[in-house]
Amino acid sequence: SPAMSRRVVRQSKFRHVFGQPVKADQMYEDIRVSKVTCDSSFCAVNPKFVAIIVESGGGGAFIVLPLAKTGRVDKNHPLVTGHTAPVLDIDWCPHNDNVIASASEDTTVMVWQIPDYVPVRNITEPVVTLEGHSKRVSIISWHPTARNVLLSAGCDNLVILWNVGTGEMLLALDDMHTDLIYNVGWNRNGSLLVTTCKDKKVRVIDPRKQQIIAEKTKPHDGTRPIRAIFVADGKIFTTGFSRMSERQLGLWDLNNFEEPIALQEMDTSNGVLLPFYDADSSIVYLCGKGDSSIRYFEITDEAPYVHYLNTYSSKEPQRGMGFMPKRGLDVSKCEIARFFKLHERKCEPIVMTVPRKSDLFQDDLYPDTPGPEPALEADEWLSGKDAEPILISLRDGYVPIKNRELKVVKKNILDSKPPPGPRRSHSTCDSDYFSPALEEVLEEIRALKETVQAQEKRISDLENKLCQFTNGTD
Repeated sequence: SPAMSRRVVRQSKFRHVFGQPVKADQMYEDIRVSKVTCDSSFCAVNPKFVAIIVESGGGGAFIVLPLAKTGRVDKNHPLVTGHTAPVLDIDWCPHNDNVIASASEDTTVMVWQIPDYVPVRNITEPVVTLEGHSKRVSIISWHPTARNVLLSAGCDNLVILWNVGTGEMLLALDDMHTDLIYNVGWNRNGSLLVTTCKDKKVRVIDPRKQQIIAEKTKPHDGTRPIRAIFVADGKIFTTGFSRMSERQLGLWDLNNFEEPIALQEMDTSNGVLLPFYDADSSIVYLCGKGDSSIRYFEITDEAPYVHYLNTYSSKEPQRGMGFMPKRGLDVSKCEIARFFKLHERKCEPIVMTVPRKSDLFQDDLYPDTPGPEPALEADEWLSGKDAEPILISLRDGYVPIKNRELKVVKKNILDSKPPPGPRRSHSTCDSDYFSPALEEVLEEIRALKETVQAQEKRISDLENKLCQFTNGTD
């Protein structure tokens, strides 16, 4: 039939994308990957580092390796170890390659500054600790375009937005989810969230208005966890299970949430499918936890809308998966995605490539892509402004920026002085009698704070100097 022949020759530059693991010496070996049962990806990567949640007696830890430090990992390699219970999720800041956030069973979120050199000892002091959840925190995600805005979601069914630059809670979305939240995703400019929940609903939320603007009950009929992400044009892509426990994928339009644009069955396996989306190519990659394959699909405007491309298969199941941002890829090799597959004791990069004969820069494969500069400040975003990501060209490759320090300026309760003018005193004593003494104490506290800050800076400068001398060896 004509329809059939048309489908066979669907034109797409991504029809022949293929996956390939790196050579053995390019893997990261001897890592004790965490065994916590949690549907998070356990791995976060950026153009400088790969971070992996690891086993740790008693507390919670993750390891951070410079990307180039492949091969066997020294058993004394320092860890990031501030949490008092297992780490459940980690996420690199999209606007600073040296800053990573972690969420833990200990109910806290911590934000860390990772130095460009390998530190001598474990990193135990976060830049800031964010406390607001009452149960374990299993999801963490940075805002895509606003500086220092971080989202966390916990088993208290609460979603919290933080300003990491001040350590403050910006917003708490508390009456929206009636049960455990499975996943949370931002849209491209960070104006909306999509969440999935154990109550079988997918919700689209405007976090600043604290409103649910669309919801769909049971996009997949099965009882196992659902995942949802935003794809191009504000559409939503879901993975879940049919009533017969077959794994499904779905594509939905917010303006008509009743009927799916596409709904396809895949196979019967009970692993939750983690979707990774590349907006530049409109390809979605599905990695099941416990699967040994990565399936990938191209999303377009023509039926059947979600087009199966291929499957990368291997022998070993994956325990978790990291996904490199576009600016960390090798454009000279036509690499369009790179995964970091976790095994029990190692991390194996897998490269996705479009076969091309030419050595020239392939500008059709690499449109300008989000770079490391934020488009908004946290308070601009909170006040209602939106901005698309600031894009960069990959024509000459991307060179990571030197370490920029994350400055946290805690709002000082003493800075908000009472308004001037006469004020009725609440105490029976004469208020004028107290103020000079109080002023003196406040002045002393301010001076002490300054001293402590100066000494902290001096210690950190000395540590850096010491590391240059010892070159990272003990």
